[in-house]
Amino acid sequence: MTAAENVCYTLINVPMDSEPPSEISLKNDLEKGDVKLKTEALKKVIIMILNGEKLPGLLMTIIRFVLPLQDHTIKKLLLVFWEIVPKTTPDGRLLQEMILVCDAYRKDLQHPNEFIRGSTLRFLCKLKEAELLEPLMPAIRACLEHRHSYVRRNAVLAIYTIYRNFEHLIPDAPELIHDFLVNEKDASCKRNAFMMLIHADQDRALDYLSTCIDQVQTFGDILQLVIVELIYKVCHANPSERARFIRCIYNLLQSSSPAVKYEAAGTLVTLSSAPTAIKAAAQCYIDLIIKESDNNVKLIVLDRLIELKEHPSHERVLQDLVMDILRVLSTPDLEVRKKTLQLALDLVSSRNVEELVIVLKKEVIKTNNVTEHEDTDKYRQLLVRTLHSCSVRFPDMAANVIPVLMEFLSDNNEAAAADVLEFVREAIQRFDNLRPLIVEKMLEVFHAIKSVKIYRGALWILGEYCSTKEDIQSVMTEVRRSLGEIPIVESEIKKEAGELKPEEEVSVGPAQKLVTEMGTYATQSALSSSRPAKKEEERPPLRGFLLDGDFFVAASLATTLTKIALRYVSLVPEKKKQNSFNAEAMLLMATILHLGKSSLPKKPITDDDVDRISLCLKVLSECSPLMNDIFNKECRQSLSHMLSAKLEEEKLSQKKESEKRNVTIQPDDPISFMQLTAKNEMSSKEDQFQLSLLAAMGNTQRKEAADPLASKLNKVTQLTGFSDPVYAEAYVHVNQYDIVLDVLVVNQTSDTLQNCTLELATLGDLKLVEKPSPLTLAPHDFANIKANVKVASTENGIIFGNVVYDVSGAASDRNCVVLSDIHIDIMDYIQPASCTDAEFRQMWAEFEWENKVSFFFVNTNIIDLNEYLQHILKSTNMKCLTPEKALSGYCGFMAANLYARSIFGEDALANVSIEKPIHLGPEAPVTGHIRIRAKSQGMALSLGDKINLSQKKTSL
Repeated sequence: MTAAENVCYTLINVPMDSEPPSEISLKNDLEKGDVKLKTEALKKVIIMILNGEKLPGLLMTIIRFVLPLQDHTIKKLLLVFWEIVPKTTPDGRLLQEMILVCDAYRKDLQHPNEFIRGSTLRFLCKLKEAELLEPLMPAIRACLEHRHSYVRRNAVLAIYTIYRNFEHLIPDAPELIHDFLVNEKDASCKRNAFMMLIHADQDRALDYLSTCIDQVQTFGDILQLVIVELIYKVCHANPSERARFIRCIYNLLQSSSPAVKYEAAGTLVTLSSAPTAIKAAAQCYIDLIIKESDNNVKLIVLDRLIELKEHPSHERVLQDLVMDILRVLSTPDLEVRKKTLQLALDLVSSRNVEELVIVLKKEVIKTNNVTEHEDTDKYRQLLVRTLHSCSVRFPDMAANVIPVLMEFLSDNNEAAAADVLEFVREAIQRFDNLRPLIVEKMLEVFHAIKSVKIYRGALWILGEYCSTKEDIQSVMTEVRRSLGEIPIVESEIKKEAGELKPEEEVSVGPAQKLVTEMGTYATQSALSSSRPAKKEEERPPLRGFLLDGDFFVAASLATTLTKIALRYVSLVPEKKKQNSFNAEAMLLMATILHLGKSSLPKKPITDDDVDRISLCLKVLSECSPLMNDIFNKECRQSLSHMLSAKLEEEKLSQKKESEKRNVTIQPDDPISFMQLTAKNEMSSKEDQFQLSLLAAMGNTQRKEAADPLASKLNKVTQLTGFSDPVYAEAYVHVNQYDIVLDVLVVNQTSDTLQNCTLELATLGDLKLVEKPSPLTLAPHDFANIKANVKVASTENGIIFGNVVYDVSGAASDRNCVVLSDIHIDIMDYIQPASCTDAEFRQMWAEFEWENKVSFFFVNTNIIDLNEYLQHILKSTNMKCLTPEKALSGYCGFMAANLYARSIFGEDALANVSIEKPIHLGPEAPVTGHIRIRAKSQGMALSLGDKINLSQKKTSL
């Protein structure tokens, strides 16, 4: 039986605070009470039967005194009662009383009220006794012709379940339903009838579809969805039928219902790999993303587009739709935009890169004009990075992109400006022809840069790449302009002295009359001081940085001045001009040193910065060829090496990705025969509708280890001892955001255990969704109890509790068996992820307060550094961000950065610093420490515990 055909049963909440009533009092209420009292009594009877009580004496009472009532609430309760009450004698024969009940069913099926007829028909779907159903068949058939659609659609469902369970009762059901379908006008009735034909007689369903295939677009969406399912199943089982129905699927792509369009597009992709089919499906997905307002829908459909792209033959078709995909950027959600930009970047080619860059440039300019939104800065960063990647892959585009992006160097958002700066640095090194343009634009925006970090980077670029005499003069002019009047110390002291005079000047204005609360007049003195505000007038940017105590930028400036001065000497032959330029550069450095040593800045200059500026002064005074080479050649070579290593790494990762995607069949690969293939290997033959339904129900079957039984048994936790009166064990099934505990409870005694209840409690960010219902266990009987636990964040959780029960016939208090704790593993929620070095450093700084709880000393018997790193990656599920090239070779110590992200969006960072003490010999174990930082304290502690545990295992 498929998941779609499982019967849905009624769940009843049972309040546990009340004592169970006696059978006599219930009998009295059911016989003599009014409707309200009978309703309450009937509810109590239902709950007692659910708890395992038999209550055979009440059956006839209910038939005599409750069954004839016409109250709708009682009618509904009776349907539940007849569903759960035992209908047979111990030897399996039907109870005599059920003949009376059967007659009552028949009357309800002929009742004038459509609700009673419909609910009775729904109830009949749950009956498993053919003897009860047989007398009702004429009445059920008659309901197919009822005037109300509610009755007709439930009659179809009743006929379907009866035909499936007891075909001999209604052998002509498919023919009957086919005739009903042809004449039916209501959409819900047609949908149920068509659904039955799909599962009961597919040929008749196809015959009906063939007669009305041209009218499919006019059907209701619920019927269209079922038609899509039928076409998928038929073509899946018999590929030769594809040509017959593919036109119908094309038509359904134009449906007014988003659900139908989505399913039709998914079906079309599985049925045909023709470029026109893929293009139509992709276009349909794009329209859905743009028109649907729900961000979750957008993300789901985007994932389907990304899946399409993974197929090599489909990628070229999607490349033509890049501009349509970019329309999705109109969505304000950052996650949707991020996925869209990544998809567009993966699909971009030399044919459409120009159009892509134009759209992205417009988007960047838009972000500049938008009123600041919390995600605007992050979106701008995404756009800058995408443009950066485009320019690296397609160098011809760089000239169009750079002028627009360089405007953002003066942006208030340092992260976006840093991305632009990184891009400019790479572009100026790689593209010689663009250097004059970049230097010119850099000089234009230089004075407007607000961030000291960006200022330092801009100084380095100008110092490194200004190669003409005019550019060098321009850089010196900009530096003088940015530094203000020199010497700095004297000019600042004069300014301070100049501000003392206006303080003493006081002007008197006209007095102002005010009225007090009491109604009398009060005069306010109008002495106004002409002293200026404490905040000084706007300082030049570089001067402001220095007075704030940031002298690292001064060290950067000294290096830049040294570079351009040495280059100026080589460009200008006149000795006088050379000396004049060098003297000016040295004066600037000297005045900065003087300022650093004075008391004017908020923080004094550091010794490192003094050494750096002093070194630059010495280099300029001596002008040795060695220093000239170091400053003007070696620096640029270092950048070149770094960029080429980075490019090599990117190419390597892209190669790995393409190797994953290219599915090649080797000559000696085994041939798979469908009849001999295990179920979990039939990935291409799986029913997508069945898979999606299982996923929605949380029953997704993950790919288990080589031996699926062994991997499942690994997750079974024993909760009680074998000698306890109640034995319990739990299988812990972890879904994405919840945990399902499947607890097996075994009664090991010879007594009947009543009200056997599993009581659970949680520690950590876990929440029990609902309390499991109590059970009655017969002697040596067993039962399975399921409990759902919601997970809110990534940290180790503990589930604990006990089993409580009453022994039937005993007068003692309730008995209790305490359960062992169930520890929830954090690794089920952590996934390897990647980020840039800059993002890692930023997060490392932000999560600094976690540092105190995240030091762990390494003590293990692993003797190889790389082996230990792989062991850590495996046990923590993190990804190593440090490139393999940096980790290769052997030097006795290793440092690596690790990163992971939880499914709740929490980041986890780790820095591994390990060494192998040489003085202890070649067999010495790895020592060192691992620092973990995370957004939440729980996650940092949990990861630390995991590492400690893994080290204990390796030490054993």
